[in-house]
Amino acid sequence: MLLVSLRDLEWRRRRFAIAVAATALVFALALLLSGVSASFGNEVRRTVALMHPDAWLVRTGTPGPFTSPNAFPAARAAAVAKRPGVTRADPIAVARGVTHVHGVRDVNVIGVVPGGVGAPPDSVRGARLARSGTAVVDDSLGVDVGDTLDLSGSRFRVVGLLHGITYFAAIPVAFVPLRDVQAMSFGGRPLATAILTRGVPEEVPPGLSVLSDREVEADLLRPIRQATQTIALIRGLLWAVAAGIIGAIIYLSALERTRDFAVLKATGASSRFLLGGLALQAVMLSLLSALVAMALEVAMAPAAAMSVEVSPWSYVTLPAIAVAVGLLASLAGLRRAVGVDPALAFVAA
Repeated sequence: MLLVSLRDLEWRRRRFAIAVAATALVFALALLLSGVSASFGNEVRRTVALMHPDAWLVRTGTPGPFTSPNAFPAARAAAVAKRPGVTRADPIAVARGVTHVHGVRDVNVIGVVPGGVGAPPDSVRGARLARSGTAVVDDSLGVDVGDTLDLSGSRFRVVGLLHGITYFAAIPVAFVPLRDVQAMSFGGRPLATAILTRGVPEEVPPGLSVLSDREVEADLLRPIRQATQTIALIRGLLWAVAAGIIGAIIYLSALERTRDFAVLKATGASSRFLLGGLALQAVMLSLLSALVAMALEVAMAPAAAMSVEVSPWSYVTLPAIAVAVGLLASLAGLRRAVGVDPALAFVAA
């Protein structure tokens, strides 16, 4: 069976190569979309983990500190710090900014108390946030340590770089001192949009609610839930397209090999033998396409506008999914092979 299948593939090698190329492109696109979808959750977890508070306090009724920032007096952090279970509490202010680095770019601006809860503890390169007029930013913004960054008309000197700290689909984060955000977004008024604590307060001051890291992550993912669902739908359609390509090739091969099947049946070959040969061809086409797809995805990922973070598990499962797709697609030619009349072997061509 193996030799017969390989010989047939060799005879139709050009068609096989074209099918591999087309299927590999579809697999690569599906893999690319998987990486984009995974990056949405990864970026949120990285950003929340970097700030690493034990509790987030927001105004009651506010779903989260990032999606619906609702300002209140920053001085309330002092009262929270005195609550049982809390060792330190610092206010933060979340705002949106715009910069003109490599064109107009949106920036997620987070105002923190330098050295306080929520301030970035370390940078990939450079120093920590220290004083007014400085910023620690994600390296995807395209600036370097020592550069001057204009955020919505306010100028900051970049003192440190982070990596992978983004949210809302790869929009980079810039950490700046709280007072600078208050001057930039609140007209200089001493306001905050959340209070971050060390220790979880046993009692919450009136008008504030406590959120956990998981609740904050869920709130950050909420605005892009529809995008994630759309990506999942498109990825499913791509698997269907791949199955269609493989199925069409196998069915066309079965049509052309009708007389071959008749001869094999006339000489005693079982239907299982014929079915195995077609399934083997489909699986070989799928597996080779999956290997080519991995290389294509790696080559295409840098050109994507958003972060592509394909997990090692996705690379491991792709061949398994490819085999399943190949076996499913081979059903297109199985009925044709089984229904061949052995008497055709004795009919003159």
